[in-house]
Amino acid sequence: MLCVTANVPVVLWGEPGTGKTSTVRAVADMLEVPCETVIASIREPTDFSGLPIVVSGAVEFAPPRWAERLAEAGHGILFFDEISASAPAVQSALLRVVLERVVGDLVLPGDIRVVAAANPPGLAGDSWHLTPALANRFCHLNWTMATATFTSGFRHGWQEPPLLEPAAAWVDGLGPQRGLVADFIEARPSLLVNQPANPDAAGRGWPSARSWDTLARLLAAAEATGADTEVIAALARGTVGDGAGLEFLVWRERPDLPAPETLLADPEGIPWPSRPDLSYALLEAAVAAVADNPTADRWLAGWRVIARASAETPDAAAVAARTLARCRPPGVEIPESAKAFLPLLEAAGLI
Repeated sequence: MLCVTANVPVVLWGEPGTGKTSTVRAVADMLEVPCETVIASIREPTDFSGLPIVVSGAVEFAPPRWAERLAEAGHGILFFDEISASAPAVQSALLRVVLERVVGDLVLPGDIRVVAAANPPGLAGDSWHLTPALANRFCHLNWTMATATFTSGFRHGWQEPPLLEPAAAWVDGLGPQRGLVADFIEARPSLLVNQPANPDAAGRGWPSARSWDTLARLLAAAEATGADTEVIAALARGTVGDGAGLEFLVWRERPDLPAPETLLADPEGIPWPSRPDLSYALLEAAVAAVADNPTADRWLAGWRVIARASAETPDAAAVAARTLARCRPPGVEIPESAKAFLPLLEAAGLI
């Protein structure tokens, strides 16, 4: 797993009984490092923040034995199983463990990798959403088991999980990837920090300064290994979320796409892409730019952009129309270009 070798905390989301725990242990065996499994759902906050004890008249926070074993080994995998079933108070205690590798008063070696497994809410009893603060510290990957994988492994034995071992100099590529991310954020400043209001989405990957930096690290490691586009797409969506991840992937492929402000200044003069993903990215960027500064002229220009996009991607145009309707400046009349969406907006109670 690329996240393990790049030392980025990763959480695997999947149904119970699909081999997440077994795979993590197999990875540890292949790397010849110890693996400490901690069932997060049955732990108390003091298991991660440390048990307060008095030593020579001063209060210290004693770490649990599993943390001491990892510290003694100097390297290894710290695996939090059933992390989505842990209470919010436990998740709060996990914050420093996941990001800083600090357990009580013990600082774990930097070579300790953090992996977690989670069941989506509703698929297991006593499930919680991950708190946004904890979720933002992970790269989130969906875990599935194909029928062919199961039947082949059941008949002939399970194959060792593939490992993408980055070249030793993968950190040399970190600067260019950070520059790429910085260029994207300059074009889409509203995506620097954008915590979702929906608990489901906030409990997965979402854009923040931290998660964009995480993505740059993963991109550098992925480039060093020659990872394919499917892997890179999973990493992008797993760190900054589906929406921001998709926009970044499209922009990464086509950095020559017009900036939102350029598009709003001349909606009819910019050639419109025929590819749905490029059209979607342009549309989302323009509407988000209007929402950041919804003056009358910019709002009307946004409708002209939507009118252009509706011919190529009507579904995306309908979603964008709802977003634009919500930021309507006071006293501005609905333009002719928006009238095709009037039934939709009336049904949604936006006009």
